[in-house]
Amino acid sequence: MTPLVDSHCHLNFEPLNAGLDDVFQRARDNGVGHMLCVSVTLETFPEIHALAYDHPHVFASAGVHPNETEGREPTVDDLVGLAKDERVVAIGETGLDYYRSHGDMAWQQERFRRHIRAAKQSGKPLIIHTREAADDTLRIMREERAADIGGVMHCFTESWEVARAALDLNFHISFSGIITFRNAEALREVARQVPEDRLLIETDAPYLAPVPFRGKTNEPAFVRHVAECVANVRQSDMDSIADVTTRNFFSLFRHAVPVSTSDAV
Repeated sequence: MTPLVDSHCHLNFEPLNAGLDDVFQRARDNGVGHMLCVSVTLETFPEIHALAYDHPHVFASAGVHPNETEGREPTVDDLVGLAKDERVVAIGETGLDYYRSHGDMAWQQERFRRHIRAAKQSGKPLIIHTREAADDTLRIMREERAADIGGVMHCFTESWEVARAALDLNFHISFSGIITFRNAEALREVARQVPEDRLLIETDAPYLAPVPFRGKTNEPAFVRHVAECVANVRQSDMDSIADVTTRNFFSLFRHAVPVSTSDAV
């Protein structure tokens, strides 16, 4: 079977960062060959950068999460500068989140616009987070011509209408462990409809562990359970889903250079 890719995780977060050797071994044992460690602040970016250089099967992104309010505000030049590094394969995560942030969202929208501009300048795709903000997210993507660079709607939980609009904007759709939850039938229907060449899988570890580990610390090894659920929903098999999602990952994140299993230490 083609090794799986966890297209979105946070290896520098507790408790994963306290036992990475074991995390990586369990990932290998479950057929996971690569993972993308995603940035949420400028202050913690050096941790992600170091992980990507220490472990050839780990890639990095550069960005500031839409809900972050304590750290330094990124400029386009900041993000473009970080993205020049060969181990940085994406800009994000970025986007809009009206669930955790309230009031005038102009600051969040402007931050999102800067990330899109940086992605277009750097030639590296976007990782987009959206929660209870789909209309504004899509509007800004259109206004800033995010389709020119493309990217992924990570941890997707929206409707098929939102997915279709994102697909029209040259974006992939990534499913997390949420797809395995009992009450996620509508999301599984979306997963059934996403075109094969736009499908990705992720964990968002250490959050959102899939069934049968729901409520526990998530980790890249568990992306296998996401893949199994997607295979079942699409009436496919694990080999096919592994092949498709891994191929899609390296097609979208074209600066990511795959390594052999023996090199993934």
